[in-house]
Amino acid sequence: MDVVVLVSGRGSNLRAICSAIDAGSCSANVVGVISDRGKAAALEFAEARGIPTRTVSLHKGDDRDAWNRSLADEVASLKPDLVVLAGFMRVLGAPLLDRFPGQIINVHPALLPSFPGHNGPQDALDGGVRISGCTVHIVDAGVDTGPILAQAAVPVLANDTAETLHARIQIQEHQILPRVIHQIAIGAITLDPLTVSTSVADPARSLSVPDV
Repeated sequence: MDVVVLVSGRGSNLRAICSAIDAGSCSANVVGVISDRGKAAALEFAEARGIPTRTVSLHKGDDRDAWNRSLADEVASLKPDLVVLAGFMRVLGAPLLDRFPGQIINVHPALLPSFPGHNGPQDALDGGVRISGCTVHIVDAGVDTGPILAQAAVPVLANDTAETLHARIQIQEHQILPRVIHQIAIGAITLDPLTVSTSVADPARSLSVPDV
């Protein structure tokens, strides 16, 4: 299964996907990495592996509709079967969503539907919850509102900061995102672009609390 990965920063989830591919536990091929930031470290990592890269920058005052169209064109040029948002810090618009309906997934650092948006770990701390975690979900027109595919729980410790909690959440992200990609590739999870339905043999296995 050919995958395009969208990134904005260091690319830790991209690295996890590639590591799983190298280990034979993720039946995917990363055919391109696209970032909205030209200096993203993830691009350097991809280039070192020989993966084609693109940058579609969005600056303050830019035409967002034009940016969305350019992003959609760049993704489509790579002909992916699946688009993966791995630390991509932009909300996608209709041009890309319409070209790949039900074929875009995202990993989010919170247990959705709680704490959507870009401050998941801090929001969890502010909310006083004792369990946080991460979610892999299908991307729709909302902000982190699409159907949930898998989740992993992470206990919130008494001395946690947003940074320490996020670091432990990312450990789980690096496990469940490649696993979901593999399950999609082998047909264990079915993404229906019309009904956006999912089928998982045992949904309970998607949620776990790691030892700390």
